[in-house]
Amino acid sequence: MKTAILSVGTEILFGQIENTNTSYLSRELNTLGHDVMYHYTVGDNPDRLKDMIKLAFRDCDLIITTGGLGPTEDDLTKEVACETLHDELVLNDEAMKTLKLRFKEFRSNMTPNNIKQAYFPSRAKILKNPQGTAPGFALEENGKTIICMPGPPREMKYMYQHEVKPYLESRSDSVIFYKTIKTYGIGESQLETDLLDLIDAQDDPTLATYAKEGEAQLRIASKRKTKAEAEKAVDEMLAKVRERIGKYIYSTDDESLAEVVGKKLIEKDITISSAESCTGGLFAKTLIDIPGISQVFDRGLVTYSNTAKEQELGVKHETLEKFGAVSEETAREMSEGLANVSGSDICVSVTGVAGPDGGTEEKPVGLVYIGVTFEGKTKVIERRFRNISRAWIRNASMLAMMAQVNSLLGE
Repeated sequence: MKTAILSVGTEILFGQIENTNTSYLSRELNTLGHDVMYHYTVGDNPDRLKDMIKLAFRDCDLIITTGGLGPTEDDLTKEVACETLHDELVLNDEAMKTLKLRFKEFRSNMTPNNIKQAYFPSRAKILKNPQGTAPGFALEENGKTIICMPGPPREMKYMYQHEVKPYLESRSDSVIFYKTIKTYGIGESQLETDLLDLIDAQDDPTLATYAKEGEAQLRIASKRKTKAEAEKAVDEMLAKVRERIGKYIYSTDDESLAEVVGKKLIEKDITISSAESCTGGLFAKTLIDIPGISQVFDRGLVTYSNTAKEQELGVKHETLEKFGAVSEETAREMSEGLANVSGSDICVSVTGVAGPDGGTEEKPVGLVYIGVTFEGKTKVIERRFRNISRAWIRNASMLAMMAQVNSLLGE
């Protein structure tokens, strides 16, 4: 079904809030076999909202709206949708009862303007909202359907999963199944080149490459009558992809590199510690975001200054004087010193020039050394990242550290 997503709210147009609802709904709707054709955003203006609904219905059979269902005067999505689909608003006794109970639970005074949240188009299917006070609804006319949900992401996501998704599934004649293949160490252009014949010959499943900061991703999707048929088609294509680029793939389950590394560390009961200079603790922070990582993560040291490297890790003063803080030798002594201090199974270190200033011809911005000590052996790799920004280099360095640890852990 051709679908449009319509976000309502002047605050979105002003950039006061980030519109995460649209990306969430696009992902979810695609898995149900809906072809999301358009993303629209309109302010709290009834005339423009009505025009936008009419415009979207020219090409689409389904419109999903978010926002504009609250109690204030500028919350007009319900009223405009009702008028556009030639219905009238009526008081729904069940919705009114629920609304009163909700305010009683909140121990809050229900002001008169809240009553409008209990009015709905007479033909509407009301969508419950236990996360807030504004229910949603679905309204159909002549093969066209509009589904209106509240704007707050927490309320919208709950309503979609528990009300909207079952409603749409009962009306869908196909399903889209897809897998997101995540890679590290290969750029998007090379990824496309290696898979070009598969991409050129694609029909179903389809393949699409995406660039993400420091990584490249591939989406394999199939639209079939059943999920089992679509999943089988995707898996068959994935097998062909693995033959070409398998060594670069770190996940086929839409996991981050940190999630993959964290899961392996926990499953294998391998302890890890980190010593960071240019990344300033980003590696440790990213890994600590993984639930359960406390079982294996021992410590993360930010040894930014030369003094800290000497005092905390035992890096020799002579090494720093002769080779500098950003050097293979310093990275090696950082990881080996950390191993002596922590006793962790894996110790990883990083030192580099994050920029935007401070680089030299010999040691330019983006030069990074990563040391990894494991089973009594130390490996140091040199990476030279583009000087895009300080944050970009720090993130790229963190990913390179994760990739080195991932390679040690195997499958």
